[in-house]
Amino acid sequence: MAAVQDKPGYGIDAPGVVRNLFVVALAIFVLALLFPRVRIGPVIFILRPMAWSTAPGFALGGALMLIYSKWGKFRHRDRMLSLVSWTGSETVLDVGTGRGLLMIGAAKRLSTGKSVGIDIWSGKDLSGNTPERTRRNAQLEGVFEKVEIQNEDATEMKFADNSFDVILSNACLHNIPSADGRVRACREIVRVLKPGGVALISDFIHLGEYAKAFRAAAAEAKRAGWFWSDTFPPMGILRVTKPGQA
Repeated sequence: MAAVQDKPGYGIDAPGVVRNLFVVALAIFVLALLFPRVRIGPVIFILRPMAWSTAPGFALGGALMLIYSKWGKFRHRDRMLSLVSWTGSETVLDVGTGRGLLMIGAAKRLSTGKSVGIDIWSGKDLSGNTPERTRRNAQLEGVFEKVEIQNEDATEMKFADNSFDVILSNACLHNIPSADGRVRACREIVRVLKPGGVALISDFIHLGEYAKAFRAAAAEAKRAGWFWSDTFPPMGILRVTKPGQA
């Protein structure tokens, strides 16, 4: 019988990457201990000094990613949400909601509004990434009646044009493998955003590509800064607005 989740949990981002960083660090140390010197032809390589200088870097990368997953992403969520002038009546979309971090954070700022989270639930992008865990998080956080969770592809959303006052997305769009797919996702975000609405897109790569795609879709896109102290890899935020009156 599976244990019932009794407190909110938002998983480890890119768990495979975190694991591999620690595995590589350990492998380098072990190899250096077992084979301190390696001869290749006439050349002798002394591995231990190389291991002491390289392995800690891999381990540090894994540790920083864990710190972000357990602490930094909550600060980054609050940073993103603080960029919205909330009234409480907004209709919100979280693209790539995962276990609901942004969707639930937005729902806590709503009174009559609704917060919708979409995802394709990839386990390689987030540990425990299932809609059931997302729903459970919403229940535990006391916002279940204010949220809606859907299986949706960001490149081809089923929502009507001009559906959302606020759109949020953190570390999602880079997981779309092709540049064309990422452009389609940006176009879809603009399509479903209401005139006068705002989208906040955070990622550690491709922000310039996203900005170009948003502008090509007749939206305004401006950088809202890069953040190095509590995100890893360092994250940037793009603020996108759709011209017109809400």
